[in-house]
Amino acid sequence: MPSFLSDGIAINYEVFGDGDPILLIHGFASNIGINWVSTGWVTTLNGAGYRVVAFDNRGHGASQKLYDPSLYFAHEMAADARRLLDHLELGTIPVIGYSMGARIAAFLALQSPVRVRAAVFGGMGINLVTGLADSEAIIAALTAESLSEVTDRSGRQFRIFAEHSGADRAALAACMINSREPMREADVRKIETPVLVAVGEADEMAGSPEALAELLPNAEAFIIPRRDHMRATGDIEFRKAALAFLGRH
Repeated sequence: MPSFLSDGIAINYEVFGDGDPILLIHGFASNIGINWVSTGWVTTLNGAGYRVVAFDNRGHGASQKLYDPSLYFAHEMAADARRLLDHLELGTIPVIGYSMGARIAAFLALQSPVRVRAAVFGGMGINLVTGLADSEAIIAALTAESLSEVTDRSGRQFRIFAEHSGADRAALAACMINSREPMREADVRKIETPVLVAVGEADEMAGSPEALAELLPNAEAFIIPRRDHMRATGDIEFRKAALAFLGRH
């Protein structure tokens, strides 16, 4: 698979299909295959005429593993996305991010608004601003000697997910420290890009999608029926709503 250097860090990416380009940014502990291929997103977007560009975030998938937490701020990871667009000579395109990927997409839209035509923030509501309180529990779960030592619910979910994906748990633990960097409310209000905020009905991690949509100047909220944070990723209703939204913008 191809890769490029983003400020000296090797970033793996893939391009699927032909047509108008769209950028996909995956969530924490995931990768291109798990977040976008196996969930049906690539097939759906290709079928709708999009050329899918997706990359493994630093510390994830086939991208370079880093163990310094200071290298994982969300605004720095957004720069990886912008540099990938530069590398592929892509201009203004739509962007879909899920969970941590949505946070990265938000910083991309803030820092480089001319590059983001429209955005879908999946699995990310008002916690873009408020942050999340369970980071320490997730870090402890990732660094525990075995899953049997992990009792925290969120921690167990991410430990199991990391083991399933074969991820580098030490790199993920470093990533968790700063990748949940909150965005200031004043900065959220500066994002004029059209945004769809899509969160599962039973998602306890993302926070209110309506509250975030109210802060964004040009946004709408969508509740993914009967889905929690993990199971909403590839939900068919989510994909339908995203395609309809992108079609309007």
